[in-house]
Amino acid sequence: MAATRVYVARLAGLAVLGPDGESIGRVRDAVVAIRYDHAQPRVHGLVVELPTRRRIFVPMLRITAIEPGMVTLNTGTVSLRRFAQRPGELLALAQIVDSQVRVTDPDLPDLVDVDVHVVDLGIEQTRTRDWVVGRVAVRGHRRLGRRRTVHVVDWSQVTGLTPYEVGRPGQDVTSLLSQFEGLRPADVAHRLRELPEKRRIEVAVALDDERLADVVQELPDDDQIDLLGHLEVRRAADVLEAMDPDDAADLLGELPENEAESLLALMDPEESEPVRRLLAHSPDTAGGLMTPEPVILSPATTVAEALARVRNPDLTPALASMVFVVRPPTATPTGRYLGCVHTQQLLREPPAHLVGGLVDTDLSALSPGQPLSAVTRYFATYNLVCGPVVDAENHLLGAVTVDDVLDHLLPEDWREEDDPPPVGVAGEGHR
Repeated sequence: MAATRVYVARLAGLAVLGPDGESIGRVRDAVVAIRYDHAQPRVHGLVVELPTRRRIFVPMLRITAIEPGMVTLNTGTVSLRRFAQRPGELLALAQIVDSQVRVTDPDLPDLVDVDVHVVDLGIEQTRTRDWVVGRVAVRGHRRLGRRRTVHVVDWSQVTGLTPYEVGRPGQDVTSLLSQFEGLRPADVAHRLRELPEKRRIEVAVALDDERLADVVQELPDDDQIDLLGHLEVRRAADVLEAMDPDDAADLLGELPENEAESLLALMDPEESEPVRRLLAHSPDTAGGLMTPEPVILSPATTVAEALARVRNPDLTPALASMVFVVRPPTATPTGRYLGCVHTQQLLREPPAHLVGGLVDTDLSALSPGQPLSAVTRYFATYNLVCGPVVDAENHLLGAVTVDDVLDHLLPEDWREEDDPPPVGVAGEGHR
């Protein structure tokens, strides 16, 4: 049965279907217009994410039914124009939820003159088929030994929820962060870019260093610089420390030299040193593309130990495809480079065997000054996803992976582009 009352948080992630059951996308948010006269805000429509990750606007009048597990439209033709927020509009989940408000409900005297936070918005359909915000779920203060209680009150009994109040800094992000749990860093980065700048910065500040570093690495260069610039300098240095050295070097290479040096000076010397080495190379060479932290082993390492190293979940599949064997020291720049062992080879050998007896000495290595075109041909020639970078004295400096090569071959704005729309979602239209 179609619902005429629903909470916005329950809409998030629901499949959006056309009249013939064709899949269009998934609900990501609701667009609300809060009025200054405190009348019930109208819900203009839903933000729907297509399979290509583009977000579009679907007016509420296009919605036939909201049912458990799905939202059905009365047309399969929707505007594919990227959603753009208009003045006076607010996003229910991205902006209104987590806002600090006060409640005037006489039946809840414990909440009088107490700051509470919005947890959800209850929307309902009127006789004219318009959708409006009728109820607000708020999270009360914590009592000793108890979880904070959620109360549902009428819209008219909530104060402090205006575009101006929502736009003030320092808004909570608890509910917003919960939407990112379990997502890959690349998906979080995409969601982050869709947020208004204020909320984007608040989320970034709330993420821990490791998580934020993973997300920043997946953002376009301009967004990386912008986000880093909104952090306190000490925090920015901490995030750079948590990033992969090659990604940190790419980011710092985009900053003015004095700013980059200031951040490097704040980093732990052990973390900044490999970044400085990478910055010494041109970004479009093997030395600029490489990571200084591949899997490096001594020849006395057993196959069992080598396999344990490549099982590290923090390694990318490309880096886990190969181990490099060197004379001590095993930190880059290493002692004499002996060769590599493919992980497939390790899987075929007895666990007690030593990697020193399995080394592939025939695979040529990249030199740090080789340009991107030469690196690309190298990967294509040898069917590799990872390759060693060795200097003139035969020291291993690092390894280039295929994802770094692709990142530099694709247009600079590749993370911002959409794939062509899927068949069955038609019409450009106008909002």
